[in-house]
Amino acid sequence: MYIPTVGLFLLATVALMIGGQGLRGPLTDFLHVIDLKMGWLFLGIYIINFVFLIGLAISKFGKIKIGHPDDEPVYSGFKWGAMVFATAIDASIMMLSITDPLQVIQTPPFHLKPFSHGAYIAGTMLGQFNWGPMAWMMFAPAAILIGYLMYRRNRPIQKLSDGLDILAGDNSVKKLLRGLVNFLVVVGIIGGVGSSIGMEVPITARAFSSATGIKFGLPLESALFVVLFGLFAFTVFKGLNGGIDRLSMAHIWLAIGFLVLILLAGPTRYLIGNEVQSLGQLVTHFIPLATDVTPSTTQQNTLFYWGWWLSYMPVMGLFIAKISRGRTIRQLLGGMMLYGFTGCALFYAVMGGYALWLQENGVFNLVHILNTQGQAAVIATVIGTLPMKQLMTLAYCLSCFIFLATTISGSAYILSSFTSTPLKNREPSRFNRMTWVVVFMIFAFSLVLVGGFQVIQTISVIAGLPLIGVCAIVLVSIYRLVKRDSELVFVPNPHPVRPQPTVERRAAIRGRLILPPTRISEATQNN
Repeated sequence: MYIPTVGLFLLATVALMIGGQGLRGPLTDFLHVIDLKMGWLFLGIYIINFVFLIGLAISKFGKIKIGHPDDEPVYSGFKWGAMVFATAIDASIMMLSITDPLQVIQTPPFHLKPFSHGAYIAGTMLGQFNWGPMAWMMFAPAAILIGYLMYRRNRPIQKLSDGLDILAGDNSVKKLLRGLVNFLVVVGIIGGVGSSIGMEVPITARAFSSATGIKFGLPLESALFVVLFGLFAFTVFKGLNGGIDRLSMAHIWLAIGFLVLILLAGPTRYLIGNEVQSLGQLVTHFIPLATDVTPSTTQQNTLFYWGWWLSYMPVMGLFIAKISRGRTIRQLLGGMMLYGFTGCALFYAVMGGYALWLQENGVFNLVHILNTQGQAAVIATVIGTLPMKQLMTLAYCLSCFIFLATTISGSAYILSSFTSTPLKNREPSRFNRMTWVVVFMIFAFSLVLVGGFQVIQTISVIAGLPLIGVCAIVLVSIYRLVKRDSELVFVPNPHPVRPQPTVERRAAIRGRLILPPTRISEATQNN
């Protein structure tokens, strides 16, 4: 699978480079076709996934631990949340939290009048929906399945297909399906990561240009690609504990400082008031937004995000599983929603709210800049209004770089596991990891040559579309595991059991688990 996948994306890269900007129109048209014909598939899998996981969390099965009953979490709650948040969202949140609200106020949902007060509230609300609980829950199925099998069953899970018992066996059809799942996972990851880099590098380059005076253009973007490659290579070589967790913590504190400065130096009262109203509207309109299949600008934007989150589902599932040993399913799901949604909501409340304030109060016509010059120009303009303009712009660029490095290095690390021969507790080879860093970079560079945000949206949707079926298989596998695995079968009211000084008995008391017959007979003899 390693060579065919690398070859496929090299061909795609060559095609994009040759086609250039001429491909922008056809790719945009294809996005509209998917929105019209297949949008309901994305909405359907997200609804099913969200309802299933909420039910799992509040049920007795939510007490199941990712690991053995006496395992304790490896990372503290805040450090765990920081690693999940920073690895999952990359620099997109730093950018789209500014531009998304400006798109929404032009074509607001629910028949609101453009540029009305309600449209401004909807601008923040829609962003927080697209980065909200339903989105974050898309990472959870793979994390639960892989984490439980690795740390409770002691099964080596190197690929997502290794945990799909429904596809287990030597049957030729099942082998073919496992290979197909692995292929779709790799394609999804490269598509999602590549589109992220392709969107974020031009915006970062434009911001850097405004701070330093260096001319914005392809040479500057190319130089940033070289710098990013070096940074990615460093974190990939350092590994999980040596690089990714340190970058995660560094970025979280930098991002918090950035948001606090904007909140205190900007229109604090406006930002808080706008966010309170936005959260109220989000609660009110959550179900209509989740179930709206009518093709529209709002629905197409949500479709892009649903494809983007789906494309990251396998890689983030394995990453979260690796750092979640000792946590229960309920803690994992609750932590993802708490840290994930809260972090994203803060970005939209502060950075998005600040952009809306600039627009509403006539400081800058950001909508006109967005429509005529693009996202990069808007973001550079917004950051340029802050105190200490150059310093803040450089801090913004640094934050974006760290976000990108955390996400891409984590993705390359896990993708190398997916495409390696059985590792047997060994690290993936550095050559394998660096290969995927190179693939990410050249594929993203080809997207920069084509240009246009809708091209990025199209690639994200295409990458996520095949993973709808993969997600459904993962959910079925979790259901089968919960219902049929003897160590996960709970009884409503078991007979009282006197405490015994054994790990199994303590686990039985805490979780009311059915003990294996051998342990029951031993306990009876001891009594």
